[in-house]
Order: sequence, then structure tokens, then C-alpha cells
Amino acid sequence: MTLLAAAAYALGIAAARRRGTRWPLRPTLGFALLGLGSYAVIEFGFLGTYSGELRFAFTTRIALLLFVVPALVATGKPVGLLRAALAGHPLVVVNRVLASRVFRVMGNAVFGPVFALAVFCVFLTPLAGLLRLSPVAEDAIGLLVPLVGLVLVLPLTELVVLRTSLFIAAEFLLAFAELVVDAIPGIVLRLSDTLLDHASPLVGTVPGWFPSALRDQQLSGDLLWLIAEVADIPILVLLFIRWTRHDRRESASIDELSDAEVEELTRAHLRGERPGDAGPG
Repeated sequence: MTLLAAAAYALGIAAARRRGTRWPLRPTLGFALLGLGSYAVIEFGFLGTYSGELRFAFTTRIALLLFVVPALVATGKPVGLLRAALAGHPLVVVNRVLASRVFRVMGNAVFGPVFALAVFCVFLTPLAGLLRLSPVAEDAIGLLVPLVGLVLVLPLTELVVLRTSLFIAAEFLLAFAELVVDAIPGIVLRLSDTLLDHASPLVGTVPGWFPSALRDQQLSGDLLWLIAEVADIPILVLLFIRWTRHDRRESASIDELSDAEVEELTRAHLRGERPGDAGPG
């Protein structure tokens, strides 16, 4: 997957250059070093190696693939590169997809934490043990989880989905409340004195440094709790940035109006009329 993603990004840069756009070096390095680099460290390092044996490696791997890797991949501005590389009908199709209902829903900053909460609640069930011990599920997780994370992150980082200032304010307040809710699965894993995944003990010789099954679950809860709390902070920061930019644009548009136009808009607002409604004849 790493090689395919790198090849696709390189082809995008080449296509953008043919269309007269010189793609900057900074997002390229961000995509390659931060995005693909973090994915390689997670999948081919300790977490990926012991994901099938250790609960805390399994849960931490999924949490990082869902939150951290997509955020770092987004530093490469893949949506911007895609738009720079395409033209004509393919570009129209891409813009339609980005403006579709799916992206509008998943681009909502409230959807991401709620989705993550649902995913983390799986760790409290026997399904977590089945997924952790299945080689097929292990491979699928490494492919699907980062892709889902990108769908959640890209609308926020590249401002694909436009919102009103009121909607952004509501997103900000709800995302702040979910900062507390997202911690629940990690807390339950940490405080429970029984194995929630009901997985069978490991077969064969276990390395001496492996924690006990219960301690493994507790470490899983500690790390999941930490990641869930830290991962919500960038979402709040992005929402605040989006809010200030939207407010700045609205202020600039109002500043361009004359005093008479501002007064008329105020009167229309007090009468409950929308801009453009015809007044009484």
C-alpha cells in the first residue's frame, strides 16, 4: 500500500506539471515523510508486529491508523493535488464526489468523533478478540482503517465541505463535548477486572516481557484513552481556524456594503425576511 500511494502521488505531481502547475516541495515531503512514514512505522514496527498477540498493540495500532496517519497524510494536500492533476470531465466527477452527501456527512466534525467512539466500543466486545486473532482482518485493518480516516480528515483539513458560521459553532460545541465521551471506552478497558474480548490465551512460548492478559487490557485502555483525548484537540483547532476564516470572509463582505445597504439588511432581518426577498409593494 505504501508503494502504491507513493506512486499515485508521483503520478499526480507529473500530471499537474504537464498542466502547468508546479507542485510545492513542502506538501510532497509531508506526504512522503510524515504520512507514508508514519504508516510504515506503525504497520512494520512494533505495533504491526505484535498486533495479533498484544491487545494494547492492536488497539493502539487501529487508533493511530484512524487518527494520526490520515492527519499526517493530509499535510500532503492530496485533494489539492488531485484537482491540479485533473481537467475536464474527470475533474467534474471528482468535484461532484467531494460535494456529495456522503462527504457532507462525513466531513462534519461531529461525525468523526462519533464514528471513532463506535469503533472503540468494539474493543469492549468479543469481536475485538476475533479481529485481533484473524490474519485476514489484520490485513484488512491496515488497508481500510487509514482510508476511512482520510475520508473523515480531508474535508476538515482541505475545506472541501463549506459550512455556515452557525453550523461551525454548533460543530465546535459538540466536538468539545465529545472530548469527554471519547474517553469512555479507554476508561472501561482500564478499570474492568475481567477480559472483555474473551480471547483465548496465546498458544506456545510467550516472551517473558509480555504483560498478563489483564494488564495487557489495562495498557490498551490507558493508550486508547490518551489517543482519543489528544486526537480531538486538532479537530477543535481546525474548527476554530475554519470559524475565524469564515467570520473574516463575512466581515469583509459586509464592509463592502454601503451604510444604506447595511441598514436595509438590518431592517429585513428584524422583519424576518431573507436577503433578496421582495419588500411590500
